[in-house]
Amino acid sequence: MKYFHLIWAELMRRKTRTALTLLSIVAAFLLFGLLDGVRESFQQAGNSANGAKRLQTGSRLSFIQPLPMSLNDRIAQVPGVKQVTYANWFGGAYQDPHNQIFSFGVADNYLDLYPEMAVSAAHRKAFAATRTGVLVGEGLMTRFGWKVGQKLPLQSTIFTSSDGTKNWSFDIVGTLAATDKKSGGWFDQMILLHWKYFDDSTPYNRGQVGWYVTEVNDVNQSDRVAKAIDAISANSDHETKTQTEAAATASWMKQMADIGLIVGSIMGAVFFTLVLLTGNTMAQAVRERTSELAVLKTIGFPDRSVLMLVLAESMLLMLIGGVLGVLIASGLGPVVGVLSRGAITVPPIGLNSWSLAVALMIGIGLVVGALPAIRAMRLNIVDALAGR
Repeated sequence: MKYFHLIWAELMRRKTRTALTLLSIVAAFLLFGLLDGVRESFQQAGNSANGAKRLQTGSRLSFIQPLPMSLNDRIAQVPGVKQVTYANWFGGAYQDPHNQIFSFGVADNYLDLYPEMAVSAAHRKAFAATRTGVLVGEGLMTRFGWKVGQKLPLQSTIFTSSDGTKNWSFDIVGTLAATDKKSGGWFDQMILLHWKYFDDSTPYNRGQVGWYVTEVNDVNQSDRVAKAIDAISANSDHETKTQTEAAATASWMKQMADIGLIVGSIMGAVFFTLVLLTGNTMAQAVRERTSELAVLKTIGFPDRSVLMLVLAESMLLMLIGGVLGVLIASGLGPVVGVLSRGAITVPPIGLNSWSLAVALMIGIGLVVGALPAIRAMRLNIVDALAGR
């Protein structure tokens, strides 16, 4: 701290260049903060189910592998299970195959386990009474201008209907809405149809279930309940994996792509570019003040002190930009969730991510400052003052 004023003065020597370099560092660590939170949440997902009110049971082999209907009653008999329901992925698209919509065939009691979805008594009664009926999220109703009572043609990207095509026709009998408007984007953008109608109409399902959802009596016993459910199918041809809904989603994503590798590759490219950029900036900054460094040596600054001054300047620049970037990422996560009404969730930046970020700031600061600092330390006073 003794020479902080010198370090700060050198940083502010070229204010425009420093500001642009800081913006690059902020952008890099902003991206790091957003992506590393996702990576961390995927790594920790499924470590424990305790505290979860609902558990999701799917195939241990693959999320596309169906499960037998016979598991429904057996899961319901597991001590600690309050109620159980099931669903299938439908894979619906509207008008264009690329315009996919979250659509699921669900059991009659599915809504009982999801108080987060608000459906009026009249609409729920109509849904129960209409075999081809569907409940549509308010967001989708607004987006496409649909009305209750109209026919809804959907194209399944996976399943054929009873006529041998992938074209399906439903009746919109009601809407569903999120009880929490700040985080209900997921529910406002989905369609629920009858599992029974779906199963009867496609030859590819044949009484099978995509996944089960279980509500537990005591959230502190969720781990035990999950293990008991999986024990039912142990050593069978349909072994299951029971976990929290968040962990199940993470597991689906892991089967489709290596999230850690993707995030690591992106961040590697970003930080490699950052090292080149800031390294060039530091080298140019030291070259511009060669004579000033020579004066410092002339008045008694030892070589080691000159080395540390340049390294400290590099690290301070990196720490200011890095901390700002991670702080912005911390504040941006909740904002993204609110603006998307929960459709996009950015995990909070935890202690592990902060520790890794600070380590990267210090490490990159040392790397980009090392060569200019060594050059400054070895500077010959006579040659530098003479402009050679």
